[in-house]
Amino acid sequence: MDKRWILHKNADTESVKSLSKELNINPKLGTLLFYRGVSTFEQAKQFFRPKLEHLHDPFLMKDMDKAVDRINEAVVKGEKIMVYGDYDVDGTTAVSLVYSFLKSFYKNIEFYIPDRYNEGYGISFKGIDYAKSVGAKLMIALDCGIKAVDKVEYANKIDVDFIICDHHRPGDSIPDAIAVLDAKQEDCNYPFEELSGCGVGFKLAQAVAQKNKLPDKKVFDLIDLVAVSIAADIVPIVGENRVLAYYGLKKINTNPTNGICSLFKSAGILPSTENEPEYFFNKEITINDLVFSLGPRINAAGRIENATNSVRLLISTNTEYAEKLGAQINQLNSTRRDLDTNITKEAIDQIEKNLINSDKKTTVVFNPEWHKGVIGIVASRLIEKFYKPTIVFTKSGEFITGSARSIKGFDIYDAIDNSSGILEHFGGHTYAAGLALKPEKLELFISNFEKYAGENLDEEMMTPEITIDEELDISDINTKFFNILKQFAPFGPGNMSPVFKSNNVVDTGWAKVVGKNGQKHLKFSVVQTTKRGNPVSAIGFNLGQYYDKIKQSGPFSICYHIEENTWQGKTSLQLRILDIKFPSPDQEDQGS
Repeated sequence: MDKRWILHKNADTESVKSLSKELNINPKLGTLLFYRGVSTFEQAKQFFRPKLEHLHDPFLMKDMDKAVDRINEAVVKGEKIMVYGDYDVDGTTAVSLVYSFLKSFYKNIEFYIPDRYNEGYGISFKGIDYAKSVGAKLMIALDCGIKAVDKVEYANKIDVDFIICDHHRPGDSIPDAIAVLDAKQEDCNYPFEELSGCGVGFKLAQAVAQKNKLPDKKVFDLIDLVAVSIAADIVPIVGENRVLAYYGLKKINTNPTNGICSLFKSAGILPSTENEPEYFFNKEITINDLVFSLGPRINAAGRIENATNSVRLLISTNTEYAEKLGAQINQLNSTRRDLDTNITKEAIDQIEKNLINSDKKTTVVFNPEWHKGVIGIVASRLIEKFYKPTIVFTKSGEFITGSARSIKGFDIYDAIDNSSGILEHFGGHTYAAGLALKPEKLELFISNFEKYAGENLDEEMMTPEITIDEELDISDINTKFFNILKQFAPFGPGNMSPVFKSNNVVDTGWAKVVGKNGQKHLKFSVVQTTKRGNPVSAIGFNLGQYYDKIKQSGPFSICYHIEENTWQGKTSLQLRILDIKFPSPDQEDQGS
């Protein structure tokens, strides 16, 4: 699939020059900082050296005082508290965090995760009835609830109070709960709106600890769970999230919990017991590891069975029990992968057999037999192949349920909201959402969805783009440059791993295609024809189709990340190639 290369807008030359001189760094790095909103020494200091003191006062969040007072009232009266959360990674980490924190000083507490298939997303009537049946007087809903107006109304009638901790966009009405913690509310003045659901739970724990003069350690010992949620829920890693992710990763790399350690062990990122402290991983754990190794495994329990085991794993203090649960969840993840692969093939076949789809700006597929637990993953796979706003539908009880994913610049939440009148319920974010509707409404919804896309999607948006931070000479790439670049981490939305472009490069003659099971990756090394310098190794995953051109053509352009590669105990710098462009005699070189 062709990609557009978009070079980042020019930075303020004088500001970059001044900052680079003050920090004694390559101006190319100064430019990267400028693009990230860093233009002074103090801002750079805060960016490179995040501190826990940079976290905001939790009581700045609307209703936080009410939430803390109600929890304290429950503790004083000895009331049972039910911690309730969604079945995805953000929800299960949030429940694990708040449950573990409260359990550390109050024992009359229980947690509840709704069943994806019997109860669906968010607060359920069944969950409320269960809370009532076990005598719970207070429910704390995490990563859900901002739209649960009817559910909270029902709970109020049967004498069950609610505290809602959510980060999704509110609807027209706010539930009549004791407290609603969601920085996206229009009348909430909290300085940072992009916390994960677990992040909101963390702020609640912080506030309870402050009010009751509990040790900070009770809260910060759980910060690794926040980092996992930030990574898996793809929230921007800027501001407060950057601080939380930074210290969460630090804890994972130095003192991982039993649950996290067991999951990484099952993923092949094995801990070693040769050094002190007891656990050391065979590599530094990054946000990518949380996204691609840890997140899918935590999610697998809720996708295939019930997410209760994910919480049991994350709160476990028993190593043997954690390893047993970790192995079980890893097996569920293998099942999830098989389902994902098979359903993706069926969905692609459905699209390609229907010629009408080629003219549409959206992709919508439906099969009542598809497993509800993986349709979100399948939607993401279809975007990788077709690059269109995508919804994958399946049958769930009396309704048709869908998972939606989007492309850059297209707000999928707004597109679905446009048909809210014919939906049973929906919720989500700009780039990911879920919805449910009656079967007889499906065709009307598909028509509305395509019409909305036709009116709001430009043709240019239909071509995936790569935003390039900076043009770089291969000779600029050295250990000193990379050591500073590493300090830009943790990477993620809002602070993506920098993308560089180099022109007039050639293969040194060692190019080859590598890979297993039909995968064709391109491995080579490059030098620049216009500069002196040593060759730099490069790997282009799934770019094996360029092998012949690289061997036969003249200079070409590459865009890439810079990373470290360790092989047989030796570590060296490597370019991870994202795309390659070759000059054309009848077309201006898009990479120059």
